[in-house]
Amino acid sequence: MSLLDRLGPRICVMGPSNSGKSTLAVAIARRRGLPALHLDQLYHQPHTDWQPRPTAEFLRLHALAIEGARWVIEGNYSSCIAPRLARATGLILLDVPTATSLFRYFRRTWCETDRKGALDGQMDSVKWQMLHHIAVVTPRNRARYAAMFEESALPKVRLATRAAIDCFYSAEALER
Repeated sequence: MSLLDRLGPRICVMGPSNSGKSTLAVAIARRRGLPALHLDQLYHQPHTDWQPRPTAEFLRLHALAIEGARWVIEGNYSSCIAPRLARATGLILLDVPTATSLFRYFRRTWCETDRKGALDGQMDSVKWQMLHHIAVVTPRNRARYAAMFEESALPKVRLATRAAIDCFYSAEALER
């Protein structure tokens, strides 16, 4: 049985912004025949410059999404993480260095036009708020996500380096 099979039919992919969560979720979805759900797309309104939905609407969309029998869902959104983890059958934590996330953010905003997990009708651009989130907020969140990961009884995988991520893609026959 492959590691992906052990993670079951409802997999949470967590990690810092721009760590590769969306790309991994789509690769897993293709390989396992699961719908890929991107929390950024539930949280933000499509065809906007990353404008959030009203909180109640986001929480409703999240609740509907996790009711499904099969999914791979990527994102953190701590306000609704408990019910998501309660429904999940497996957990993947991407724990890449901050420098990797910053590099990927610049590459994504300057070079990628059809990024997985992007908002419909929106081209990414470099934003001070996002740079602050990656460089200042995310490092503070790492300990919290690591603790959640360690405390979880779910089948789980932690990928903390580019080499570990590449090895996982290869071992599970995933395509980017």
